[in-house]
Amino acid sequence: MLTKEQLSADVKDGKIDTVVVAFTDMQGRLMGKRVDAEYFVESAAHGEPTEGCNYLLTVDMDMDPVPGYAMASWERGYGDFDLLPDFATLRSIPWLESTALVLSDVAWHDRAPVTASPRQVLRAQIERARKLGFEPMFGSELEFYLLKETFAEAHAKGYNDLTPSVPYNLDYHVLATTYDEPFIRAVRNGMKAAGIRVESSKGEAWPGQQE
Repeated sequence: MLTKEQLSADVKDGKIDTVVVAFTDMQGRLMGKRVDAEYFVESAAHGEPTEGCNYLLTVDMDMDPVPGYAMASWERGYGDFDLLPDFATLRSIPWLESTALVLSDVAWHDRAPVTASPRQVLRAQIERARKLGFEPMFGSELEFYLLKETFAEAHAKGYNDLTPSVPYNLDYHVLATTYDEPFIRAVRNGMKAAGIRVESSKGEAWPGQQE
C-alpha cells in the first residue's frame, strides 16, 4: 500500500510515472484512465477529480449501452461524472512498470454519489448490516481457466473450442499444476506485492481450471 506522501516521493524520484484511476463497472471490470503521475499528485493536492463518461455504468460485456437506465441513455443523453480517489486503496501495481493504482468513488459534479455504482451499492449494504449489529467480513475464492490460445486467437475462434492448459482434472493435483506454476506463482506473488493477501492456490476439477 502507498500513502499520498509516499506516492509524491516516488513520483519525484521517478519510481512512479503513471497512476491508474479506476472504478468498477456493472460487469466487475476496472474502468478509468491512466493519469500522468505528476499531474495526478498536483491535482489531488487541490482536490480535483478525474472525469469519466457516465455511459460506462450502463454498458454490457461488449461495451454497448443498455437501454432503460435512469442515469444515462440515448433519450436523456450521455455526460460525465467525477472519479473521487479513495487514497486508502492506493498501491503500486507490481506487474506494470512504474505504475500505481487508486480506486475511486463515482460521484456527480455536485459530489452526490452515483448510487447505482457497484462500490456505492456495496457501501450501502455494509452500512445496513452494521445498523443491524453485524460487521461484514469478506474472503474470496477466485476461479479461472488457463488456455493455450492468445487473446487474439481466442477472439478469432469466437471463444469456442478453446484448449485448456492441461487436458484433465486438476483438482488438488500438485504434479499436474506444476505445468502452470510459473504463471500461478507470478499471480500469487504479484497480488501479495500489491497488498492483497493470498492464502493458497490449487488446481480445480475441470481441465485448465485454477483456484
